[in-house]
Amino acid sequence: MDFAGQKALVTGAAGGIGLAIVRMLREAGAAVAVADLDTTGLEADAYMSGNLTDTGYANALPQRAADALGGLDILVNNAGIMRRGAVTESTDDDFDISVAVNMQAPFRLCRAAIPIMAKAGGGAIVNIASCWGVRPGPDHALYCMTKAAIASLTQCMGRDHAHQGIRVNAVCPNEVDTPMLRTGFERRGFDPDTAITELGKTVPLGRVATPDDIAEIVLFLASDHARYLCGSLVEANGGKPVG
Repeated sequence: MDFAGQKALVTGAAGGIGLAIVRMLREAGAAVAVADLDTTGLEADAYMSGNLTDTGYANALPQRAADALGGLDILVNNAGIMRRGAVTESTDDDFDISVAVNMQAPFRLCRAAIPIMAKAGGGAIVNIASCWGVRPGPDHALYCMTKAAIASLTQCMGRDHAHQGIRVNAVCPNEVDTPMLRTGFERRGFDPDTAITELGKTVPLGRVATPDDIAEIVLFLASDHARYLCGSLVEANGGKPVG
């Protein structure tokens, strides 16, 4: 895939999937602005450190990226957070941070990016939803709820803005071998390497997804190869159902 001359903004750029997306986009010729709490050490063309729970930062991010790069053709809403537990085990803080990062921030970025893209004649937005938002699993109520919201928002925006040449789609991964997954295992007292190996045995393909597996789907959706996809939810689950 050739992204020469394309300008992209990637949130959650310092995480496992984010790093892979940024690397692949730049290798394919795109200029990339990276956004995360800390972008130190990342290889990119523009750096936008900040907290997506800050509404002013989130609202301004697409225009800042466009100003820095000379335009904005691609937005990847990759940043996300996971809070585990049933509703009865979830705190107000769990709710607030889940909604702020997983729902409000992508909404704000899309709302700000769409006029920029429309003025330029089009663009592509790729959201990272989750299989757990399409078919909710156990004991992840807030995560499932917020990812379901992004899946629905993707479908709505895909329909509403296709006439402007803006394609909005989402990748819906199941488990991915990322620092977030590994940290979750550590917090529950498991050895991450052992836990991921055992988890891979539950996947029909025989392994947990890698960040590169997901990043390649993101690039496909952002590319002209996916030119007829609007509002699509692409599940990347290795054949493993949720739950």
